[in-house]
Parts: sequence; structure tokens; C-alpha cells
Amino acid sequence: MPVVAGFVPTPEGRAALDSAIEEATRRGTRLVVVVHAARGSEAGAIEAAVEEARSTLESTDVVHEVRHVERGKDVADDLVEIAEDLGAELIVIGLRRRSPVGKLILGSNAQRILLDATCPVLAVKPARTA
Repeated sequence: MPVVAGFVPTPEGRAALDSAIEEATRRGTRLVVVVHAARGSEAGAIEAAVEEARSTLESTDVVHEVRHVERGKDVADDLVEIAEDLGAELIVIGLRRRSPVGKLILGSNAQRILLDATCPVLAVKPARTA
């Protein structure tokens, strides 16, 4: 059963990828990384994000696969669906700080993943910078 991680090229996404690599290594399983472009990014940004994820993974010994979510698709639904289809033992996601108003207006992919996933979810934050 693989570990599935959501990745977007942000500090939160990088924290999720690093933690997912640690979890897959610790569990001795493969890692499936689901890449999506950052909100508001250009159409070509997904290719750069996929390349960043692959580059990070190639420097490890983790058996991995990188997939990407098409622009305009629901990231939370896709991540949960992929994890279910693969029988994932864990989903790893990054969290970002949001204002109360931002949570109310925008909703939360992280919250939907936490509530809808059928396996455990590890939510991580990037390290604080001074």
C-alpha cells in the first residue's frame, strides 16, 4: 500500500513532499505524488511543478510515481480518489495559514481531504523562518 502526497510548488507543498518521502522510507513502501499547479499560476506551471517533484524524488531511494491533476479539476476530490484507488495507507498534505475570512469564503481543500479520506492523513506545515 503506497503513501500518497499532494504537491504544489510552495513551501507547504515542499514540506508535504519531504514528509511523504520520510514516511515512504520508514514504511518501506512506494510513494505516489499528485502534483497540481499553484492557485493563479500560468498554464505551463504544472510542467515545472512535475519536474521539481521528480528532481526531489530522484535524489532519494524511494520507489515513486509522479502524477498530475489537470487544471480546473478538483484537487481534493482527485487526491482522495487516487488514494482510494491505490489502497493508500497514508495521504500527506501541506497546510498553509489562512485568515478566518479566507476559510469562510474559499473553503478548504485540506479540510475536505481530512474529512473525506478513507485512510489516515498527515498534515504538515513548513518550518518557520526567523
